[in-house]
Amino acid sequence: LVERVVEALPTEVQSVAQQYFDLQSPEDIVGRDVADLTQMIQSHFALGQVRKPAVTHVSATAPVKNRDGWYSPHTVIQIVTDDMPFLVDSVAAEISREHRSIHLVIHPIYMVKRDSSGRIVDVLTLGQQANAAADYHAESWMCFEVDRETDDSDLRRIEENLARVLSDVRAAVQDWNEMKAVAYAASQVAASLDPDSATFLEWLADDHFTFTGYDFVDASGKLKPDTALGILRERSNAISSVPNTAEIAQKLLITKGNNRSTIHHPVFLDCVVAPVVDNKGKVQGLHRFVGLYSSSAYTQSVFTIPVINTKASQVFEMFDFGTDSHSGKDLLQFLETYPRDQLFQISANELAEQARGVLQLQERRQVRLFARTDVLERFVSILVYFPRDRYTTKVRLRMESILLETFGASSLDYTARVTESALARLHFDVRMPDGVKVPQVDLGQLEQALADAVKFWEDHFSGALVDAFGEEEALQLMRKWSGSFPESFKEHVTAQDAVSHVMRLDELEKSPAGDISVALNLANETDEGNRRFTIYRVGTPVTLSSVLPMLHDLGTEVIDERAYEFVRNDQSVVWIYDFGIGFDETSAPQLDSLPERFCQAFLDTWLGNVDSDGFNALVVHGGLTIRNVGLIRAYAAYLRQAGSPFSQGYLQQVLRANVGIVQQLLALFRARFDPAFAGDRQESQTQIVSDIDEALNAVASLDHDRIMRSSVALVRATIRTNAYQRLPNGELNPVLVFKLNPRMVPDLPLPVPMFEIWVFSPRMEGIHLRFAPVARGGLRWSDRLEDFRTEVLGLVKAQMVKNTVIVPSGAKGGFVVKRGPDPSDRDAWLAEGVACYQMYIRALLDVTDNLIDGNVVPPVDVVRHDSDDPYLVVAADKGTATFSDIANAISLERGFWMGDAFASGGSIGYDHKVMAITARGAWESVKRHFRELGVDCQSQDFTVVGIGDMSGDVFGNGMLLSEHINLVAAFDHRHIFLDPQPNVAASFKERSRLFTLARSSWEDYNTSIISKGGAVFSRTAKSIDVTPQVRAVLGIDEALTAMTPNELISHILKAPVDLLWNGGIGTYIKSSTETHAQVGDKANDGLRINGNEIRARMVGEGGNLGCTQLGRIEAARNGVKLNTDAIDNSAGVDTSDHEVNIKILLNQVVASGQLTMESRNALLSQMTQEVGNQVLRDNYLQNVILEQARTNAPEMLRVHQRLINVLEDQGLLNRAVEYLPTDAAIDTLHVVGQGLTSPELSVLMAYAKIDLQKSDPSDPLY
Repeated sequence: LVERVVEALPTEVQSVAQQYFDLQSPEDIVGRDVADLTQMIQSHFALGQVRKPAVTHVSATAPVKNRDGWYSPHTVIQIVTDDMPFLVDSVAAEISREHRSIHLVIHPIYMVKRDSSGRIVDVLTLGQQANAAADYHAESWMCFEVDRETDDSDLRRIEENLARVLSDVRAAVQDWNEMKAVAYAASQVAASLDPDSATFLEWLADDHFTFTGYDFVDASGKLKPDTALGILRERSNAISSVPNTAEIAQKLLITKGNNRSTIHHPVFLDCVVAPVVDNKGKVQGLHRFVGLYSSSAYTQSVFTIPVINTKASQVFEMFDFGTDSHSGKDLLQFLETYPRDQLFQISANELAEQARGVLQLQERRQVRLFARTDVLERFVSILVYFPRDRYTTKVRLRMESILLETFGASSLDYTARVTESALARLHFDVRMPDGVKVPQVDLGQLEQALADAVKFWEDHFSGALVDAFGEEEALQLMRKWSGSFPESFKEHVTAQDAVSHVMRLDELEKSPAGDISVALNLANETDEGNRRFTIYRVGTPVTLSSVLPMLHDLGTEVIDERAYEFVRNDQSVVWIYDFGIGFDETSAPQLDSLPERFCQAFLDTWLGNVDSDGFNALVVHGGLTIRNVGLIRAYAAYLRQAGSPFSQGYLQQVLRANVGIVQQLLALFRARFDPAFAGDRQESQTQIVSDIDEALNAVASLDHDRIMRSSVALVRATIRTNAYQRLPNGELNPVLVFKLNPRMVPDLPLPVPMFEIWVFSPRMEGIHLRFAPVARGGLRWSDRLEDFRTEVLGLVKAQMVKNTVIVPSGAKGGFVVKRGPDPSDRDAWLAEGVACYQMYIRALLDVTDNLIDGNVVPPVDVVRHDSDDPYLVVAADKGTATFSDIANAISLERGFWMGDAFASGGSIGYDHKVMAITARGAWESVKRHFRELGVDCQSQDFTVVGIGDMSGDVFGNGMLLSEHINLVAAFDHRHIFLDPQPNVAASFKERSRLFTLARSSWEDYNTSIISKGGAVFSRTAKSIDVTPQVRAVLGIDEALTAMTPNELISHILKAPVDLLWNGGIGTYIKSSTETHAQVGDKANDGLRINGNEIRARMVGEGGNLGCTQLGRIEAARNGVKLNTDAIDNSAGVDTSDHEVNIKILLNQVVASGQLTMESRNALLSQMTQEVGNQVLRDNYLQNVILEQARTNAPEMLRVHQRLINVLEDQGLLNRAVEYLPTDAAIDTLHVVGQGLTSPELSVLMAYAKIDLQKSDPSDPLY
């Protein structure tokens, strides 16, 4: 690299370049750009090309390519001057004084010959320098790379300061010999008057002192002309604070100057003042020398250095120790290691006193302070002895801070001595500001302050433990905790506060309640908006990603966070997480109670007892407890399910903006439902509602007004709640239940039920809709988190129609799992579903009356605003087919009067899947449709496409009800099954196998029996190849050879087959006049078809809500045979009603002792076939009625019209809700000779039954 640099340079520069890097380590220049190094040398050469003798050239630049032709990442300082001692050290010291780091130093020495103008004539190589002629002179060419500085004024200042320093060096070097001579001469003059001073001056002149300056002042203190030498030639460098003759004794003064040396080392200059005394003892003047002791002055024995040797001998005489004794050796060690500069200045008596104090320490772990003020009171020398293991930079800095503050000092220097001794020593030179003398201080207090500074954090912690627990317990805690505290913890937490943290963690470990504890500290005087929130954790650490959103939701801003891990001596690990949080106190009412409310809110959120969302900000900004926030959240969630157009985020924003009304809302809730409420409930409610109305009148925003009025209406519509019920452990139930009178809730979608129960918890939400005091229906495990009430309302509409085959009216319930595990883990998913179902069932019973010995018993701690209501019967539905035993177990556990009649379809009852009752009931409709087409589906082959898989009740049982089913295609939420030309017998057998196989799917189907062109595909596939055979059976255009899964499913739904069998979940058919949004089943928007696109000859609705009512009507108008889901799958509810009624009847016999429970169960089982026959008879007869109605529909149109009008007049029917035609539409049908379709007749038949049920049984026509 160097060779390439040299070759790239002009000839005249090459001699300089060849030696430029001789002293450099290869690492300094390896990797550098050749061009940059070349330009660096050329720049230096240009600086030194012309130079007069005794002139120094200095350049500081930050080179850049486009200006200088080369680049360095640093500031480059280049110097050319005559070679002399101390150059590099002095320049480096000045650069360091400016707090700049040095990255590179290059300092070759050249033998240079110059002409009279100063221009370089020749530069000798290293081999030639020894024989250099007299006209060659040694020059120092220095190059420093330092921290980059681009400001021109700063670069010029660097040049000026370095020029000044180099001028000082030149002055000192030029006058060195003369200053030595003066010192020697002064020693000769003083020899007769003060031999010790003379010896010392002579010792200085003997190269034990680096003379940098000298002058002489007369008796009056005036400088004697032409005496100043070295750096004192410049009066700006004159010695300050040197005493005049009236203040000095007739002996030598050895002290420190007030200025730091600019030469060699940047330390304070040593000053030696030698008085000139006449024969009468009068001081005539002062020789004043400044400089630095040479290294030998610090390494020679104290007994070889003049002045010091005398003091050392005097100290030994004071102690009377032999030099060979143990104590004598300790004393000698003390003297030899005593700060050498101080030995020149300290008196023998002071030295002996300090020696005695140090020797008395005897390696004991104590802190001792020794102080000496210099004779001129400009500085104080401090020696601090302390245990060696306590020496750290932090300890030293703490000491410095104490000393600076105690003395009011301007600066200090220190040196440290750490050996194998048990004690370390710090020596401080503490400097006072100019003109300020060292003050008197209490050295005892100062020593104690330094002793405290030396103490480690653990020392303070140990002391605090003793104060808190006593020595014995404190010792046990220290054994457990010592050494476990991270440095960052000790930095931010005092030892006293750490004791309270340790207590919290120990209490947490002993507590069976949990593994987390929290605290909020509002006492922060420095910043009222910044508070500390602390989490204590045992067991496992927490993640910031889980904590920060919770704190944000609580209405705070996290300003900083500190996480501490403690690995204790028993190897257990605990954690503390400390957060600085901020919030606007002007919007934080009830600040005194905030710590308790905030901590409880965080813990409840952490434990999953409440949701973490923006409602929680009401704890801080609304003064609410987290329990009351839960009430507000539950009502807001109901508003969303009830169809509110406002997002959850907006609801949170509005509630926070109207916290006053929110608090009044909660007061209204307490007045209505708190069992401990002491006042007049009605009077209080009236007043609160009046106050709320007045507050609402002041709300400017229409949206805010609507939301707050809706919230008030919900509270007033609530007729029961479990909000004040407590669990066996005494805690309030985290699952909230509101029983509502829906007719008091504004803007609910139709139809509006008679009763509604809303269930809310962090893990699940649920709804139960009832249209009469005596009503029943299934409970669905829904997956429609955003709108499951809409789903349940649609189901209950069908249920009302379906229940016309039994006495109870329609009811329906549903719940969603909010925090379910990954659905791919079916066991975990099912376990969470069961747990949420249990919460849901318990919640329903929480607000339901019981019957005991024929008497109605209200639930505990429930204030009722309705009449007795003990009838609650449920059943299975989608997702809960096997849950009836779970519900009945809870019923029995609660002592509910229904017992195991509470939920039909359990293990002691009629298993709908085993009976295949729902599918068989729907198959009655299918058989009737085929019969109308002249086909016997039990003996003739027919084609089918289906929705579902063989593991399901309705689909699986349905596809085994005829051995002549040609199932050509089917799909569920996982797979698509295609068998374009199935072997009827083989496929039936394979479907039977899958039906009995636990948790089977289409993926388990034996593909070897699938006909050519068929296969099983995953719905996650990007694309599916469509074979000619599949195109043919599904009626797909020949040009389409591949499509997405959703596209293929749409074609399956449109297939030209005999039967479309729905045994699955979801809405797949709508009308052409409906939008997907109106259907309310987003999951199937991408594959849904219109009713006029169905090419199947008939639809069997074993599942619920497979078609919208308008979709059914449109399909029927286009020749498709179908009824409604309420007609087709009513066998399930019919069977359940039989079971419940039989159990209620037989349970009375069991209660009377006339029948055992085992006998009752046996009797129930014996009735299975009979019950099934009765239920199927109901399905058969309903289809007979509908067939007759369809046959005569055109002729009976006006009769049907009159029935619709009568039912409307009675308030039983809302034709718009049930999608029955208007009178004008009926007139149009009449004109074209059409009647109502089968789906419309199905609805009308149901309402006719409802009307009949309400008739007087004594009426002869009943």
